[in-house]
Amino acid sequence: MTEVTIYHNPDCGTSRNTLAMIRNAGIEPTIIEYLQNPPSRQQLVTMIAAAGLTVREAIREKGTPYAELGLENPALTDEQLLDAMLRDPILINRPFVITPMGTRLARPSEVVLDILPSTHKGPFAKEDGQQVIDAGGKRLV
Repeated sequence: MTEVTIYHNPDCGTSRNTLAMIRNAGIEPTIIEYLQNPPSRQQLVTMIAAAGLTVREAIREKGTPYAELGLENPALTDEQLLDAMLRDPILINRPFVITPMGTRLARPSEVVLDILPSTHKGPFAKEDGQQVIDAGGKRLV
């Protein structure tokens, strides 16, 4: 599997864990630091739909201007929410991962394992020490 893309924020532990799990599967993904290179509107719409999410589910609230912008208002349309996400990419939840096996918002990070082959190169533990893959490459969570 060579066509794997991660929309990554290197300051985010969940994103770092997800990237490390992809690499543990023997894959070097295309890494898009989405804060510097945000997806186009169409790419964002496609990712959200492919992940089975609503636009509202794809918005990040924590550590963003979500509340200040009044984005909790249920009257806002998907188009208005997308406009906000594209104006301020920190509002795009992360990390989105796209593989031939599917697209996921990898929150928690081990969700990425659903769309990766079982080709792990040994055990894997997240930054917090939680063991996710055992020495035999078997998923634990």
